[in-house]
Amino acid sequence: MVSTGEPSAPRRKRGRPTEAERALRRDEILDAAVRLFTARGFAQVSLDEVAATAHVAKRTIYGYFGDRTEIFIAAVERLRGRALALAEEGEDTLDQLATEIVHTLHSDEAVGLHRLMVTEAYAFPALAERFYRDGPVSYVNALTERLPGHDRDLAGALFSLLLGEPHRQRLLGLRAAPTRAEAGDLATAALVRLGLHGAAPDGPASHR
Repeated sequence: MVSTGEPSAPRRKRGRPTEAERALRRDEILDAAVRLFTARGFAQVSLDEVAATAHVAKRTIYGYFGDRTEIFIAAVERLRGRALALAEEGEDTLDQLATEIVHTLHSDEAVGLHRLMVTEAYAFPALAERFYRDGPVSYVNALTERLPGHDRDLAGALFSLLLGEPHRQRLLGLRAAPTRAEAGDLATAALVRLGLHGAAPDGPASHR
């Protein structure tokens, strides 16, 4: 049989799915949507195409997400969840958080979504606003909570350095995604530049 290049439909058992199966199916839908969005653009992709690529019924997508906008935002939130998992549990250091942010936001998936949003922002301003709130703003909030004095301006400066010129090169396709070790080096360089490497955070911020 000749391969078409598309993933084959996964076999699913009958009956009500478990929570683990629901989580897996949700990720499969998001993976399919991200591939389509980044390859063809937001406006050009229909829910029917997402459903066909993910090998699910269209009603399944409505059940998990709703419309196309909610799928896109869910993909942004999934990235945020990966980057801030330890931060939300209060178990990370500033250095660890900075490394996770670099590793996540310089990844192929995050860069693809960022490119897409820059392209589509003018046509979909409400989507751009949500992307900014659920993406960059949430990362700055997390950094703020781990900085001495909970200095939000300093957190914004740090976030900008964590992206910096390497992220611009990623957006232009001039640089490969960093390994975790390389992400750590980029994060450390940003922290050192601001005199924050190894800084001890204050207590929880009061502005959540």
